[in-house]
Amino acid sequence: MIIVRNLSKTFQPDHRVLQRLSFQADEGELVALLGASGSGKTTLFRCLMLKEKWDEGQYIYDGKDITSLNAWEKFKLQKQWAYLEEKPQFNPRKSALKNVLGALLFKKSWWRFLTNSVSEEDHMEAMDYLDKVGLLDKAHEPIEKLSGGEKQRVAICRALIKGAKVIFADEPVSGLDPEAASRVMEDLQSICRKEKLLVFCSLHQIELAEKFGSRIWGISGGRFVVDIAGRRLTQREKELIF
Repeated sequence: MIIVRNLSKTFQPDHRVLQRLSFQADEGELVALLGASGSGKTTLFRCLMLKEKWDEGQYIYDGKDITSLNAWEKFKLQKQWAYLEEKPQFNPRKSALKNVLGALLFKKSWWRFLTNSVSEEDHMEAMDYLDKVGLLDKAHEPIEKLSGGEKQRVAICRALIKGAKVIFADEPVSGLDPEAASRVMEDLQSICRKEKLLVFCSLHQIELAEKFGSRIWGISGGRFVVDIAGRRLTQREKELIF
């Protein structure tokens, strides 16, 4: 689904953040990206989401060379991507259900958008996604009353209902307790497999990458130093990354 060849990015005056990265990632994969702060993880995500320009390299998504597309074509592609940040932003007084339904904004017809109408089908779809992440009983709770882990799982539902095919999760479990972090990763793994999504997930926790990643990338100094199928890392691999 995504092929990248020799992607490089430099911040002025002469700080090379990404150095000739090349990879292929396909639907159904959960790619766990490990690296210390400043290693280039977030910059890579921003480049892949077209939020940041890169200096050189080829980027192919779903068979299309992104560098050759116009602004409108890029915009349409971006609608297939979702970004999960460390602390997702919600309307705190609205329920979990209404926050999920809010992600349908750009999928509605103009008439439904202007009238802010929600169909019964939309409602049931949102409830189904909340059920998939174990939050059906919290559907009508104000989002401000949910825990950090529950909010992150609502964010996953928002990504799914908007029709995302690729999810970029940037430190989605940072600050969560081990049980909540594990639950969020379980949901990402399950949804990735069942919905045939491609998930990129940056992490600091090696054990979570080993347990849930179908593939593990280690990045250091803007380069991939580890690229393996999901398994326990050797001590040498850990030292290369951190």
